Amino acid sequence: MNATVRMSYHEIDSPVGSLLLVGDATGLAGIHFQSTPRPTRVDPGWQRSAQPFRSVVRQLEEYFAGKRRVFEIEFVPTGTPFQRAVWRQLQAIPFGTSISYGELARRIGKPTAFRAVGAANGANPWPIVVPCHRVIGSDHSLTGFGGGLSAKRTLLCHEAEVSGEQWLVPTR
Repeated sequence: MNATVRMSYHEIDSPVGSLLLVGDATGLAGIHFQSTPRPTRVDPGWQRSAQPFRSVVRQLEEYFAGKRRVFEIEFVPTGTPFQRAVWRQLQAIPFGTSISYGELARRIGKPTAFRAVGAANGANPWPIVVPCHRVIGSDHSLTGFGGGLSAKRTLLCHEAEVSGEQWLVPTR
């Protein structure tokens, strides 16, 4: 993030707890789960403002209401080329489905890099809208998620219910 660009923030309530939205005039820089043991601290240089996030908030509300499956959001560019490749592939995982870290690694052309894919998945600055929650363990278990496994399960169950898919939400 460019130090000369004024960052804004806005906090909203959601079915997975409080979400802190951070961004600037170019787009969304991050979504942070605030209902976790280590919430993101608001930088004193950030400006509180709901205005830059109106579209993001509307799209998140539509998603949680079951009326949106794909997000159309401008992001503040960030990440390494490898991370960006993983995050692009996350956006290609259809609503209401899940894949393993190994499958995600195969989809980016790095079939043995599942650990690196997991790290890139965990570094995703835009959870929910770039659906890292749709990646689960190869044994179909729930694995790490910045918002906590309960939030991950809530998102997966929400998508399964909305889509009518009969895939099994992991119980582990």
